[in-house]
Parts: sequence; structure tokens; C-alpha cells
Amino acid sequence: MLTPFANHPKLNKSKQNCTRISSPLQTKLIKMGSYLIVHQAPSLAVSHENPKLGHRSANYHPTIWGDHFLAYDNSDVVKENNLCEMEPQQPPHEVLKEEVRKMFIAVPDKSSKKLDLIDAINRLGVAYHFESEIDTSLLAIYGDYDEQINHVAGREEELYIVALRFRLLRAHGYHVSCDVFNRFKDSEGNFKESLAGNIRGLLSLYEAANYMVRDEDILDKALVFTTSQLKSMVPNLNSSLTTQINHALDMPIHKTVTRIGARQFMSLYQEDESHDPLLLSFAKLDFGIIQKLHQEELSDLTKWWKGLDTPNEIPFARDRLVECYLWSLAMYFEPKYSFARTTVAKLFALTSILDDFYDIYGTSDQLVVLDNAIHRWDISCLDELPKYMRPCYQALLSVFSEMEKESLKVVGKTKSVDFAISSMQAISRAYHEEASWIHDENLPTYDEYMKLALVTSTYPMIVTCSTVSMWGIVRENALDWVTKNPLILRVSSAIGRLMNDIVSFEAEQERGELASAVQCYMMQYGVSKEEAILELEKEITNAWKDVNQEWLLGSASGVSKIVLERIFNLARITYLTYKKEDWYTNSFSVTKDVIKSVLVDPIEM
Repeated sequence: MLTPFANHPKLNKSKQNCTRISSPLQTKLIKMGSYLIVHQAPSLAVSHENPKLGHRSANYHPTIWGDHFLAYDNSDVVKENNLCEMEPQQPPHEVLKEEVRKMFIAVPDKSSKKLDLIDAINRLGVAYHFESEIDTSLLAIYGDYDEQINHVAGREEELYIVALRFRLLRAHGYHVSCDVFNRFKDSEGNFKESLAGNIRGLLSLYEAANYMVRDEDILDKALVFTTSQLKSMVPNLNSSLTTQINHALDMPIHKTVTRIGARQFMSLYQEDESHDPLLLSFAKLDFGIIQKLHQEELSDLTKWWKGLDTPNEIPFARDRLVECYLWSLAMYFEPKYSFARTTVAKLFALTSILDDFYDIYGTSDQLVVLDNAIHRWDISCLDELPKYMRPCYQALLSVFSEMEKESLKVVGKTKSVDFAISSMQAISRAYHEEASWIHDENLPTYDEYMKLALVTSTYPMIVTCSTVSMWGIVRENALDWVTKNPLILRVSSAIGRLMNDIVSFEAEQERGELASAVQCYMMQYGVSKEEAILELEKEITNAWKDVNQEWLLGSASGVSKIVLERIFNLARITYLTYKKEDWYTNSFSVTKDVIKSVLVDPIEM
């Protein structure tokens, strides 16, 4: 069944009048590890750079990273499957991996220890090494699911393992029934009071409930119950448990980016007395190895970005290469996706610039020229473009040319790249339509606004280009599926657009921006800001349920899990970036700390 988002694409931010609302940038030095970076607090000012031409600028703060990642140019990067040692006392990577594999296989599938082990391997970010072993075990656990739940009596001590089994199976695409949780309710239909003090069980149920689909009332109630109980416990717990609960409530496992979650989970896992030292050692070693690969990739990307000379050539645009790489890394961190990861990072960065062309700086006439150039897709268009647009346009053609060469090398044909180019041209058309609202000072209805959301969210383009860039890893029918605009892609796009608009609405209104989901909803339905936000948050909640449903349906029907997971991961990085404020545009806060943790700070062995 189609959701309210079935015909609702995304629309990006719109700007109207230019109003200065903040003081000039203030600069200070911040020490991060062993290096200094320039930190500039963001200004929300919007000013006319050239009133005669109509250019505007949002005065986005510059990159906080500078040339930091160039330092990793000569790093001793360890590729996948190499035998290496991070430290002299550490066994080689492959030796540890084989020991973990043997240990995993030796644990019986029907035991609770196997469930804990699968969970730990997933959360430590090393499941990609043991996919076949995990799949085999989960298939056996799924086959035994009905028998296992038939023995559940609803006792307090059973809750942890019942919820864990349910979560792991759903997370891996098995549509198991949630009816088992009814056994933990009393005669009045409420969850039993005896569960209130069971921290481990409540956390497990809370994490499981986040995998709900529509019409699963028991999981809706479980989420409300566990959230309330866990919050009430926090003041009376030790600091370690408080940290664990607060982190879970803020970022459930279901919505956590794998790489970021792995770094955070290692310290929690190490503090657990029942942790497996062998697994922890392997996870730390693997994290360090992959971190070096990511640092090398970002070093190469930084050189590419410096070649565009963005700060000087396009000073009004957001300089967010490192943040764009984080988004790409969130989609896939594994070594085999290196080409796709770096390609998508470039596309994120270039599309961000295009957004600023259409959204902020370009005049009406210049945007017509840009849109025409993108649709002609020819280097001969370069001279027709304004000077400030040329580096981005040339880089765009170059990135797709690299995709074409890679496709020819891997599968011997390049036709698939045509779909990728078409998806980029679709973004240009949609951006141009948005720009017409800005220049005409026309506030669209909510329905009109949302009709562009799928396209200008960039998700369809990114997922299409990602699929093409993974040629040789995914089958050709995966691209056919993506280009049919499946529901999971539509609703994940809606999550991103609505979350972004809710957190940026007030700041955008203060600086005179025209359209957002909040304002358009208020106008169309005649409601207050608070009422509009409440309704949009309900739509986000339902969209997550639809993402969960489509994950299960897609897995069952043979849709490529590799592609499904990329879409799922986009929703996850969206949740991180926009859950409290726009941490992409204002990248000096939590985003900086996250990037430090996964791309700068070495893991302690």
C-alpha cells in the first residue's frame, strides 16, 4: 500500500529576501588532537553580493578542516586481505579473523550466546567479514523461531533474549511476528509492572521496537513504555548505565550509522564483563586498518577538491568536502566499495554546490544557461557558463567520465552511466523549478512543495550513481529496480527533507527564505507552526515504518540487499545530521566530533 509520500518528492530550501541577522564571523583556533584548525562560528547573514546582478550569499562558514587530510597522503594504508600488524604485539589481521570465525562456528545456533555474538559482531562493524556464517546461523534461528516463541512464558528474565532474537532477524530481512511480546502484557493489556526494573530487558525491547512496521500496535506501545521507563531510571543509575541509556534513547541501533556506532560501541563492549577479548581485539585492529584506507581516500579527495579551488572560485558555496565524505562513508565503509564511496563523495560535494547555485547565488538568466548546459552534457557548453560555474560543471562531467571508464573496465559496457547522467539532469530540472519560486516570490502549497522532494533530496541520483559505481558487485537488475523509484527510496527521501526543514525552519524564516515544508504546510492547512511540525513528525515516524516494511519485503522478494542497505544507510546519516539541527551546513559541532572519531583519532588497542 502506498503511503502519503507515494507522490511526494522533496523540495530543497528556498530563499526570498536578503536580511542580515548576525554579526560578522568570529574566528578562533581550536585544538583537535595534535593539530590546530580554524574555527569560524557561522553567520546566518544573507547579503546581496551584487545587487545589480541579483547575486546573494548566505555567508556559510568555511571548512573547518583546511588541508588537514592531505597529511595522510603517504600513510601506510592497509588494503583488505593484507597480512599486517598494527602493533608488534598484535597478531596479523587474517589470523585473528580466522580465530573469530572458528569461535563463531563453534557456538550452537540455538544458544543465546550465538545471538549475543551476532549482535556484538554487527555492532562492532566487522559483520562484513562473516556474512555467510551469520546468514547460515540466522536462517537456522529463523527456522526455529516458532518453536522458540512457543516456549516463552512472559517472565521478566526472558524479555532480553526474546527481543534480541526479534531484532536481529528483522535487521537481516526476516519478517517475524511481534505477537510474542503480548506475553509480557498483563490482563489489562499493559506491559507487566515486573518489567519496570529490568534494565537489560527494557533496553532490548526498546531497540527491537524501532524495527516496527505499520499497524504493529504492540511495538508502538512497547516503544512508549520502554522510553518512559528508561528515562525514569536514569537519575538513579551509575554513570556507565546512564551513558548507555541516554545514548540508546538518542540514537537507537536501528538508526545508527555502522561505522560511527562501531567506534562508540567498542568502549561499551570492553566494559562488559562478558565481552569476548578475541572479538574485541579483532574489531579494533580491523577498525584501524579501514581507517587508514579512509584517510588515504580523503587525502586524494582533498587534492581533487583543492584543484577546483572552491574557496576562491565559488566563495559563496558550502565548502563541505569532508562532511560529504562522511555521508558517503555512512553508505558504505567496507574496502570493496572504495570506488563507489569516493565517487559518491564527489557527487555529494558537487551537488551541494549546484544547490547553492540555484538556491542562493545564480541569477535567473544564469540558471537558464546552467540548466541547458547540464541537459546538453557537453564540454563545449563551458564557455557559455558564467566563470564561477565552470569549475563545478567541468568537474561534474569528469566524475561521470570516470564512472564510464570504470563501468567499461568492470563489465565491458557503459550504457548504465546514461541512467546516472539522467538522474543528475533530473536534479537540475527540479532545482531550476525551485529557483523560479524564489525569483517569482511564489510560495507553493505543501503538495506542490513535496512534489519535487524525491528529486532534489538527491537520494534518487545518489542511489542510482551508487548502483552504477558498484558494477561488478551488484547485478544489472538492481539498476532497473532503482530507476523505478521504489517506495523505500521515496520515503527515505521524505525523511531527509522533512527532518531538514523542521530543524532549519526558524533560521531560514529569520533570513527571509520563502518555502519550507513547515511553512507550506501551515499555509495549506491553516495550522500553527507547532501543529505543522507535529504533523510532519508523524509523517517521519510513518516513513521509518515504511522503510522497515520495504526492507523486509525487498529482502523477501530478492531485491539486492546491497542496494537496499545503501538506501537504509542514507536514512541513518540523515537522522544523525538533522535530528537536532542542520549539522551539515553548520559543521562545527557534533559533525566535527563524529568525523574526528572515525577519521582522525586512532583506535586504542
